Amino acid sequence: MFKKLYIPLILSVVLLSCSKNRIDDPEFGEGDYPRIFDILNVFNTPTMIINAGDTAKYNGLLFSPVGKVKVAWKVDGEIKSTDTVFAFSPDAGGEYTVDLEVEFNGLKSYRSKKVLVSPDTYTPAPYTQVVMGYLTAAGTAVDVDLAHLTHVAFQAGRVSSDGSLDVSAGEVNQRMAELVARAHIAGRPVLLGITGRLSGVDGWALYEANDFGQAIREPASRAALIANVANYVTNRKLDGVEILMTDINSGSYAANVAAIAPFITGLRAELPAEALITVTVGAGWQHWDYPDLSGADWVNVRAFEDGLHVGPGAPRGQASGYDYMVSAAKIWTDFHLPADKLVIGLPAFGLRYNAVDADGNNESWGSYEYLSYRAILGLDPAAADKEMVNSNFGVYYNGKPLVKQKADYIKATAFKGAFLWAVDYDSMDDASLLKVLSDALK
Repeated sequence: MFKKLYIPLILSVVLLSCSKNRIDDPEFGEGDYPRIFDILNVFNTPTMIINAGDTAKYNGLLFSPVGKVKVAWKVDGEIKSTDTVFAFSPDAGGEYTVDLEVEFNGLKSYRSKKVLVSPDTYTPAPYTQVVMGYLTAAGTAVDVDLAHLTHVAFQAGRVSSDGSLDVSAGEVNQRMAELVARAHIAGRPVLLGITGRLSGVDGWALYEANDFGQAIREPASRAALIANVANYVTNRKLDGVEILMTDINSGSYAANVAAIAPFITGLRAELPAEALITVTVGAGWQHWDYPDLSGADWVNVRAFEDGLHVGPGAPRGQASGYDYMVSAAKIWTDFHLPADKLVIGLPAFGLRYNAVDADGNNESWGSYEYLSYRAILGLDPAAADKEMVNSNFGVYYNGKPLVKQKADYIKATAFKGAFLWAVDYDSMDDASLLKVLSDALK
């Protein structure tokens, strides 16, 4: 009995030993390529993100056949080392390519990785009018066309009623770090977008939501939130804060809105002197209750989605038309702030009707939905040059011609600029709404 147990155990030890020897120094035949064993998973992701002055370390690598391979480390094609380990310490921000080349008997094996280096300081690119891209909590740096915007607001901060701030949207897979690095290399400021609960794709007020409003109404929770925001802005080298307080669809809306003013004052006291603070506001009847927002660097007017084309019996049609944008902007210039303090919003989403009543109008509160501009382009290849496509009972949205018309008005009327909600809904090709907006406001 003991012999039967002992023999398999000896065989297992021998097999494991053989396996280890194969890794340490395998037998190579003619035509075999050298091997790279990445013990510490140095190359397991395509990009490493570091700050200027930090070091990207490449160690924990084994090569076989042991002691017989030629090793070459290259940065952007230039050989920097022939050692088995490598440390890359860039002084300036930028994106670099680190290649590992291993040769044996004239045959080569390779590994490659990008190193994205966030600069310590940068100079913001000059601009005539603001073109701000708003990135939702689900977006990534890949969704941001930095060549066609002046500022980015990343909706990465979720406010709770006790003043706590959930920043996980920006921390997953280093999404905030990557965005800041790429934006600063391109000379574009990045703002931390903070919000409470939102209604969905349209990114606006949720019925009876008061998380953000309650947090800034109460002095203790407001102070806690200010500290949390300031800490994150500092730690992630952000350029300021964009306030998306949408708690305006509840019985506490007036108090929620009024609390924005002391919140701005508190942020000013804690953020660096050069930090930007912006606020997104609505143009509905609640606008009367907004306090003096001149303490913000600028105010983003949500001049889209008129609210007249949803609900039971509402007529189907364009909810974000040119005339509505003009009237929404005019509310703010007539009663609140001068045009040069206002950035006017445009949508990169549309409204689809899925059921209609006997009169052909929207059937109910549950019979419509919002679609991103990207999704709309998937329904109709020619959608970029339209305002409506035939899907179910129609999808109404802003295409390139309407965006151009709006952008021309914004420029001619000397507003501070425009923003797009949201850039991760936009297209990155010739159908891009952001590109139309940017070209018009140059």
